[in-house]
Amino acid sequence: MATAKKATKKKVAPKRAKKVAPLKSFKLSKEPTSFVSFRITDQTVYWSILLILILILALWVLQLQINLSDILSQINA
Repeated sequence: MATAKKATKKKVAPKRAKKVAPLKSFKLSKEPTSFVSFRITDQTVYWSILLILILILALWVLQLQINLSDILSQINA
């Protein structure tokens, strides 16, 4: 007769949360750069490209509206 052993589970201790550094009161710190300083960054380039694309799209829509207005004026005349 074969005897089967019951599978035993090992009890695993719950994982402890990582210790987080205690929060300190808000203290003013020196800014690395002046607030009013100007520096060209990647985001400056991205926003400039986006602005140019929006302006081009607005001019294109305006041109389409002018053309449509001219066509409608010719039809009414």
